Amino acid sequence: MNTLEQLFKLQQHNTTVTREIIAGVTTFTTMSYIIVVNPNILKAAGIPPEPSMVATVVAAVFGCLLMGFYANRPFAIAPYMGENAFIAFTVCGLLGFKWQTALGAVFVAGVVFVLLTLLRVRTWLVEAIPTSLRYSFAVGIGLFLTFIGLNQTGIVALGVPGAPVHTGNITSAPVLVAIFGFILISTLIIRRFPGAILVGIVVTAFVAYVTKVAPWPQAFVSMPPSLGPIVMQMDVRGALSWSAFPIALTIFIMAFVDTMGTLIGLSARAGFLDKNGNLPEIEKPMLVDALATTLSPILGTSTSGAFVESATGIEAGGRTGLTAVVTALLFAMALFFSPFVTAIPAQAYGPALIIVGLFMLSPIVKINFDDFTESIPAFAVVALMCFTFNIAVGITAGFILYPFCKLVAGRIREVRAGLWLLTGLSVLFFVFYPYS
Repeated sequence: MNTLEQLFKLQQHNTTVTREIIAGVTTFTTMSYIIVVNPNILKAAGIPPEPSMVATVVAAVFGCLLMGFYANRPFAIAPYMGENAFIAFTVCGLLGFKWQTALGAVFVAGVVFVLLTLLRVRTWLVEAIPTSLRYSFAVGIGLFLTFIGLNQTGIVALGVPGAPVHTGNITSAPVLVAIFGFILISTLIIRRFPGAILVGIVVTAFVAYVTKVAPWPQAFVSMPPSLGPIVMQMDVRGALSWSAFPIALTIFIMAFVDTMGTLIGLSARAGFLDKNGNLPEIEKPMLVDALATTLSPILGTSTSGAFVESATGIEAGGRTGLTAVVTALLFAMALFFSPFVTAIPAQAYGPALIIVGLFMLSPIVKINFDDFTESIPAFAVVALMCFTFNIAVGITAGFILYPFCKLVAGRIREVRAGLWLLTGLSVLFFVFYPYS
């Protein structure tokens, strides 16, 4: 224990080994769905799902271990949701590119990320982001997670044009189990029960099995498939062609702003930001996500980065890299226990995502709503993250609106040089984004 405390500086962060382990298990439980979801999404691009599952897990293990031992932060790394759908349904499905070319674009983006991080350009850009926007990232991500939880549990259902969402079937068994999970987690949190979120997930999963809302795991152990069909198959030359330029640029900007927003948002909730709203040594977690993004297409999967579900581990008390290491070990075990891990239903982990949205709302009080040049861009970030179901859209809109508002107010000098570059990238994002 003493070795772990020294390695991860637990006392400095006022945490314990037990608390970090619970946080790691909690993070893994809430994001373990990626093991199934990511391969099934990428299947639409033509990537075989069995080796894709292995690539997903290996990418997560690599990223989480590096985040834990090198950056010493409780942020879990895995292939991004959003980017995988963009590759599968837009790049390959709508535009007709081969999945090898799409992965080539991800690899190029990863290499550029590594170079920008080593040259400290990414740190310079992050430091140029206004405090109000940084805190809006946390709020937006929190409500984004809440919507995911509400939708996956069936409490909120997708609607039709004119009424895009509506109340789900509240009297159905799956929704009732999810509501039970939400009430249980809320009760445990109010009573300050240790590991409240994790206990709530486990108990709710058991209830879902007993009530036959979800099937019991059919098996516990299985051997992982081979990575052979997809490893080292990315087409870098095709990704560098002029026809693929808009794709490469869009993937680059989406991954860039997603990671930036997620790191800052999670750090704001965890209390890692200093008095100026900066994350000390941010270049370390940024280099981790850059290396993970570079490795992912080599393995045969999409862009990797800091996962918003890390917020559940943070709420469980995770404050150091030990949380990420525990998450990595559980992902590694999942290679052999995937039938059991993937049997955890949305009714069990969905309520945790809903409640985490509440926790991530707290930084909103640090936004100056009396200054409309600060509050309007921040509001746009939060609203568009949620209502477009795209973190990158919300962040880039904020980057464009902030200098515009300052310009209108005659306070353009408050805009730092790095933000102008982010504004330019954001404009390119909206120009080249393949709308469907």
